[in-house]
Amino acid sequence: MARFTFKLPDIGEGISEAEIVAWHVAVGDRVEEDQSLADMMTDKATVEMESPVAGVVVEIAGAVGDQVSIGAPLVVIETEGEGEVASPAAEPETLEAENPGVEEVAAKPSPPRGEGLGEGGEPRREAGLGETPAPHPSPLPGGEREPASHTAHSPVLASPAVRARAKDLNVDLAAIRVPEGERIRHADLDAYLRYNAGQGYHAPHAARAREDEQVRVIGMRRRIAENMAASKRNIPHFTYVDEIDVTALEDMRADLNAHRGERPKLTLLPLLIVAMCRTLPDFPMLNARYDDEAGVVTRTGRVHVGMATQTDAGLTVPVIRDAQDRNVWQLATEIARLAGAARANKLTPQELGGGTITVTSLGPLGGIATTPVINRPEVAIIGPNKIVERPVFRGDDIVRAKLMNLSISCDHRVVDGWDAASYVQALKTYLETPVLLFAD
Repeated sequence: MARFTFKLPDIGEGISEAEIVAWHVAVGDRVEEDQSLADMMTDKATVEMESPVAGVVVEIAGAVGDQVSIGAPLVVIETEGEGEVASPAAEPETLEAENPGVEEVAAKPSPPRGEGLGEGGEPRREAGLGETPAPHPSPLPGGEREPASHTAHSPVLASPAVRARAKDLNVDLAAIRVPEGERIRHADLDAYLRYNAGQGYHAPHAARAREDEQVRVIGMRRRIAENMAASKRNIPHFTYVDEIDVTALEDMRADLNAHRGERPKLTLLPLLIVAMCRTLPDFPMLNARYDDEAGVVTRTGRVHVGMATQTDAGLTVPVIRDAQDRNVWQLATEIARLAGAARANKLTPQELGGGTITVTSLGPLGGIATTPVINRPEVAIIGPNKIVERPVFRGDDIVRAKLMNLSISCDHRVVDGWDAASYVQALKTYLETPVLLFAD
């Protein structure tokens, strides 16, 4: 068996070393030619290193986070044959960087001289050893290679990044001619597109530029802008997020909806509001309004829940008054009524003011976590996020569970982080043991 030492090539940015940010192989792994070995990060980009040979990985340079000098061994691969082989000097090649749409100059090792396939699949030898070298395509201005078709027997060599880009552009890589045994690069793909631009080629699904337009910020949009700006300007926000297992809650909600009769269909929101009303008496600093000009915090005894609602005119926050006196079905009815009035622009001033705490939800859009902006002069806002199914441990068993992240943003002038976290833990108790929502 032979050993091939793949040395970190010159990435072409004048750097002396690069950081290992991810390993895609480990010692003992079997790798194929062109398989990804590692991701190396420079100051400008993350570059994927690919194996130029097939074999078994016997050594790697270090752990994630380690620096590797240019020209130093990165991976040692045991291959067929005898002796030690080092990767040759690498030729810079354009690769896609970590950020979409950005290209960085990176190096890929060229195949060792004398290797590769000629016509009919026979080994190709270097010129001067009894063989005529394969003709190179005539260069275009700027050093580009003339795009043309591959021969029937030529293999199509390209990095995964080039293949993915060609697939997105609906380009057959076999139509791009490069010197035999060399890989198709991004530059070759670019040249092919330019060469065919005058022959009716158009990239599919190309985005079209829109005309610029100016939109006056007026009406509801202006009010939202002013309120949000005042909230962020005056309130030192902090957000706490915790994960809640809502498997039992969702099962109970499904059972309630299956036997609801003429009553409205339950969403998560009325159940969450019941849990809020059950827990807020122990956390009065959250159910409050802060008059920062007077320097007075009013901790309210009744719970008036603002319900952030998206309408055609923008975000509106109607208020469910005296939520603590309503059961889950009454809350569902009021939520539907207020949402309908908001979308029809028929809310009264009384229905838009006087909230003591707000709930904002993106519904099925959800997201992993949110950092909602407080509805001033309130001091807290709660944001349930999307429910997802994931495996979790229950004792020694792995089971399917429905999990939801719950966010809470608070005014740090009035609410301490400990209080916010403690409140979410209290909410979590009710939401993970939903029978408590209906217990006296």
